[in-house]
Amino acid sequence: MDILAKIQNPILKELKEQNLLLRDSLKSQIPLINSVVHYFLENKGKMIRPIMLLLASKLCSNGNVTKNSMHSAVALELLHNASLIHDDVVDEAKQRRGHSSVNAVWDNKVAVLMGDFFLARCLEQSTLTKSLEIQQVLAKLSSSLAEGELEQLANARGCVINEDSYFSVIKNKTASLFIACMKLGAISVNASQSVVDRLALFGEKLGIIFQIRDDIFDYFDDTTIGKPTGNDIREGKITLPLLFALKNGSGVEHQNMMSLLNKDILSKEDISSLVNYAKANGGIEYAQATMLRYAYEAKTILDMFEDSPSKQAFIILVDYIIDRDK
Repeated sequence: MDILAKIQNPILKELKEQNLLLRDSLKSQIPLINSVVHYFLENKGKMIRPIMLLLASKLCSNGNVTKNSMHSAVALELLHNASLIHDDVVDEAKQRRGHSSVNAVWDNKVAVLMGDFFLARCLEQSTLTKSLEIQQVLAKLSSSLAEGELEQLANARGCVINEDSYFSVIKNKTASLFIACMKLGAISVNASQSVVDRLALFGEKLGIIFQIRDDIFDYFDDTTIGKPTGNDIREGKITLPLLFALKNGSGVEHQNMMSLLNKDILSKEDISSLVNYAKANGGIEYAQATMLRYAYEAKTILDMFEDSPSKQAFIILVDYIIDRDK
């Protein structure tokens, strides 16, 4: 059994039901929509976020999952993928998860409208819960994702280089999704507010780990990742490895790197110089150490729960996210 299978094992039955519900939620009488939906379902990734939500539900309820848990998991997955489809249009990305993006296969108009379609179906799923609290979590998440994307765009244009801004973007984008996973899972089984809050903190730390790991990928050649090395830097996104190197650098080379960041367009050579500078000046090691610190804090939060298959799955998930290769 591979690691992801171990994580999924406590919720295999629920995951099957969730996937069927996801398919049903996207049905349409319009052939174009069905073509894009089929393409999406064939390349939908590992489903980490619905896995987290369902595990959280079981963690808080002695193994029980409700209909609200299922509808919440589908709604969250639809919202998440709507944001990815829109992000690929904004970033002019041609690949997603190692496959051509929706905007690359069709065009930007289709991609934008399909993102809107996913959002509409997300709203439908949220109303089926008949829970105002669940709907509020999803609405807040939608707002955070938009704010995070706009903040990242503003930082890129203004070349903001500090860790506070970096972590602020992560908390509004990647971490907000992980927080919502944990909150929705707990709320859907009527967990107490203190449990909801603790699991939200776990989700935040896990989301930060996930994004740092994703950012580290950008400093190495690997065609399986689905984006070229240095792509973040090319787009003006200064991530943790380079932030650390620039913060602690000095001398002529440091000044040269700062000068490169003031250029409107970076050449391949410029990007290579910045990548190599981050790697040569401890940026990767610092990012990895930061992940490990957040991992320890995340696992400590789980200490409040009695041992169970769901708790063990979350512990494995923390390590899985740190060690993943794409």
